[in-house]
Amino acid sequence: MQVLLDGRQVALPEGATLGDLLPDHEWEFVVAVIRPATREAARTEHIRFMTTAGEVVIEITSLYTEYFGDGAALREAGPRALRWSDRYAAAFGPLVSGVVPDRTPHRYARGDVVLGCAGYDPAKSLLLFCRADHRADFGAGADGGVIGRVVSGRGVIDRWTQGDEITGIERIVSWADRTTSFVTLDPATPLEEGAEVVTRVEISAEGFADGRSDTKTAGSVEHLLLSLEGGSFSVGRAASTHIRDETMAPMDVLMDRKMPRHEGAVTVRTAGGSRGAVYIYREEIPSHPGHTLVGQVVHGIELVKLAGKGQRFAVSVDPPRFDLVGLSLADALAIAEERGIEVTLDGEGDDLVVVGQKPGTTLEALAAGAVTLSVLPAEKVVSITLDDEAAPLTCDIFRRATGLKTHFVGSMPVLFTFEDVVLFKPKIKKKVNIIPENTPHDLVPAGLLAMTNESRRGAGMVGARATDNSEFGPTSEPFDGTNIIGSVLDMEKLAAFTEGEKVYIREVRKHG
Repeated sequence: MQVLLDGRQVALPEGATLGDLLPDHEWEFVVAVIRPATREAARTEHIRFMTTAGEVVIEITSLYTEYFGDGAALREAGPRALRWSDRYAAAFGPLVSGVVPDRTPHRYARGDVVLGCAGYDPAKSLLLFCRADHRADFGAGADGGVIGRVVSGRGVIDRWTQGDEITGIERIVSWADRTTSFVTLDPATPLEEGAEVVTRVEISAEGFADGRSDTKTAGSVEHLLLSLEGGSFSVGRAASTHIRDETMAPMDVLMDRKMPRHEGAVTVRTAGGSRGAVYIYREEIPSHPGHTLVGQVVHGIELVKLAGKGQRFAVSVDPPRFDLVGLSLADALAIAEERGIEVTLDGEGDDLVVVGQKPGTTLEALAAGAVTLSVLPAEKVVSITLDDEAAPLTCDIFRRATGLKTHFVGSMPVLFTFEDVVLFKPKIKKKVNIIPENTPHDLVPAGLLAMTNESRRGAGMVGARATDNSEFGPTSEPFDGTNIIGSVLDMEKLAAFTEGEKVYIREVRKHG
C-alpha cells in the first residue's frame, strides 16, 4: 500500500503500522495521522505558483477576487515568462486584466504581489513580486494593486533570473474534516492505503531567505531559535486559533515586526505575563501590538492543527541557531567553518573556552559572515550543574540572573570570600520572589551551590562552601534560608578569584 510520509510516497506491506513506517522515530513526540476518507477539499485563500526556480505560495487579498474572480482563467493560461527583475521586484507576464492605472507611485513591502501593467496598458498587465520594501509606479490602480502576499517561498522570488517562468498556478485546498484525523504516540497504530502521516513541523524564520538575512528581526528571531533549539514544541495551551509553547516565558522580547497572523504564522508575545511564549496559528487572525512575527510554518500545519495541550511534537527552524558561547574553541571553530562564518579571537591561552560572541544573534552573524569570540582558558571557567528536579523555580531565577538561560556560559561577580566560603551577587530583577525550595536539613556537603531565599535579608545571594557544614548553608545562612540549587564541579578554581572579579560559569547539562 501507498502512504504519504511528510509529503513523499512510501510503499508498505498490507497491515503495516506506524512503527513499521517510523522505525527511528522518538516516541515522546506525537505524529499526525490523516485518514484518506477524511481529507476533503476545502477552499483556502492561498494560491501556489509553480515556477522553474521553485514554488511560491501567496495569500490573496480581496483585490485578487475583484480582478480575477475565482481565478480559473488566470490558472488555465499558459506559462508566463520573467519580463524583468531588479533588487526591488520581479515581473511576469504579459496578461490581460481590467486594471485602470492611476500613474502614481505606491508604497510596497517585501512579499507583496502586485497587479500592474507595462506602459499603462492593461493588455500588457504584469504580476510583480516585491523583493524589498520600496515605493514605485508599477502601473497599478488607485488601490495599489496588491492582490496577495507571499507566505512561503521568499527565497524563490530572490532567485528568479532571466529565463525563469511561471509554469502553473493552482488554488490550494485544505483538509476540513478532522473527526477521524488524530495525533498519536502509539507505534502500533495501523495504517491504511492513502493515509498521510506528518512527523514534524518545519518553520522558516522571518528575515531569512535563500541564505540571506534581514537583521531587522534578529532579536526576536533569536528568541524563537533559543525557544525551539531543543527540537521540540511543547503545547502549553491549545486554542481554536493557535497553540502556544511557554518554555521561555516570561522573557522580554522586542517588537520587531507587527504583521497579520496568517495560518501557520509564528509569533512571540512581547507584552504581558506570557511574553516570550511562542505561538503558531491554526487560522488567520488580525495583527496585535503584543505579538511580533518571527516565522512561518512551511511543513506540518496538520500537526499544528491537531496537537493538544500537554503534547510535544518535533520542530525545526531554518536557519538553525548560531551560538558558540560555552563551547571549547576547537568545537566552536569547527561549527563556524561548517556554517561559513569567519572567526576573530579576543583572548589567548591554551585549552580555550568561548565566553562571548559578537554579533550575538544568528541573523546578524550570518549577515556579517563573521563573528568575534571572547575566549578564556578553561582553568578560569568554573563548571556547575543545576538541580531542576529539586529546585526548578530557584534554578530558573539563577539562570536568568547569570545569563545561563540563553547560553551555556554565564557570569556573576564575586561579592567577597572568607574562610571556606565564596559569595556572589548576581543581578536579580526586583519583585522576583525566591521562595524556600530544597532547603537542607542535616549536613551540607562541600561543593554545593545555593541561593539565599526570601526568609533572609540577603535574598538572592549565591554561595559555595569548600567544606562540609552541619549548621550553615553555602551562603552562610541557616538551613531554612538556604535553597540548594546544584553543585560546583571545580571548587579548587574558586580559590583564585578575588572580590569584585567576574566569574564565568559553564553549566554542564544532562542532555547538552
